[in-house]
Amino acid sequence: MKQLTKAFSYKILITFLILTFLQAIAFAQDSTGSSKSSSSSSTTTTTTQETWYTQPWVWIVGGAVLLLLIVALMRGNSNSDTRSDKVTVTKSVKTDTDV
Repeated sequence: MKQLTKAFSYKILITFLILTFLQAIAFAQDSTGSSKSSSSSSTTTTTTQETWYTQPWVWIVGGAVLLLLIVALMRGNSNSDTRSDKVTVTKSVKTDTDV
């Protein structure tokens, strides 16, 4: 039982170290760090442009069109003009003894 808990604690320690290392890498990629020098100043201008699919009205119109398409397909051809043909087959058999 002691070996099981010892191995388990090593796994926890290794997992913790790996996650800490990954967190340090993530912080190192942060561009808003305080490594700017006081002698030079730089300004960054960021412009955002929204794409068409981020607009809510596009999703509403798309959903309405999809709903209408599904209703039209489910309805099928349910006109009252539909015609159904009924065929009746009559067979008559004559034998030599009937004559």
